[in-house]
Amino acid sequence: MALEDFCSFRNNPHLWTPASLLLPLQNPASSTPGIPEHHHSGRRRSELSNRDDGPPLRLTLPPTSAARRLMPTVRRPFPLTHGTTTLGFVFQGGVIAAADTRASAGGLVACPEVHKIIPVHSHLVVTSSGSGADCVLWARALEREIRLYRLRHGRVLSVRGTAKLLAFMLHPFKGTDVCVALTLCGWDQGPNGAREGPKVIYVCSDGARLQGELFSVGSGSPYAYGILDGGLRWTLSREEAFSLAREAVFRATHRDAYSGNNVDLVYITEKGWSRREREDLKEEYYRRKEEIGKIVEERCRKTD
Repeated sequence: MALEDFCSFRNNPHLWTPASLLLPLQNPASSTPGIPEHHHSGRRRSELSNRDDGPPLRLTLPPTSAARRLMPTVRRPFPLTHGTTTLGFVFQGGVIAAADTRASAGGLVACPEVHKIIPVHSHLVVTSSGSGADCVLWARALEREIRLYRLRHGRVLSVRGTAKLLAFMLHPFKGTDVCVALTLCGWDQGPNGAREGPKVIYVCSDGARLQGELFSVGSGSPYAYGILDGGLRWTLSREEAFSLAREAVFRATHRDAYSGNNVDLVYITEKGWSRREREDLKEEYYRRKEEIGKIVEERCRKTD
């Protein structure tokens, strides 16, 4: 394959070094306090790369405090308020990922049709919240590392392994202006294609890595949780799960000024992910107003 030739896997498979984004942040000649010196030696790295059961990826170590002070920082002329509504939950039929499509910059609607659910591979998607540029950058970096891992090892990295890799990649930027919160929604395939089941894991640039059955992230998440906590159960059918996720995003966008426009839904099963057609929430809003008006009119008629 062209990518395999480009990465020189056929000529020398042990020269592969991922996470190139982190290389400029470190001084290879200096050692990190608290880390044994043999982690920086070429002999030790060669031994790890030759082991079949060793670490699959050789990532660089987080920068030292001295390196952090040398990192250039650019101050924004004015603060920007981020806002979004994303969610992911597990039920008996698989995993549902949903998000709105509004990108905001303070009180400005920068774009009404953003894709906040990004596919990583056939059985994994991520919902993104935070700074739009940062989320796109790290989602692409994660997709690249997963593709390289599959080329080198002949199998897909598990959802848990992917979350751990992403957390390690984001760790050197903790305390900086990087603002990334990704929810990994996927289906793990066990050894020899054995079924393992759905997974939902939350990873953010502050260092958190949490696994659960329900996550909602963004400024509209409190309103989404109000719907999800009351209606989510394991025995939901597929259509009921779609309706619940859609209702949660709609209610959040109705109350949260930084969320809105449309709703995207992605359904993940053991066969892979599938995307439902994007729905306009404005039509849903007026449909609900009409339903409420009919109910009020019926009540007034009964009272008279």
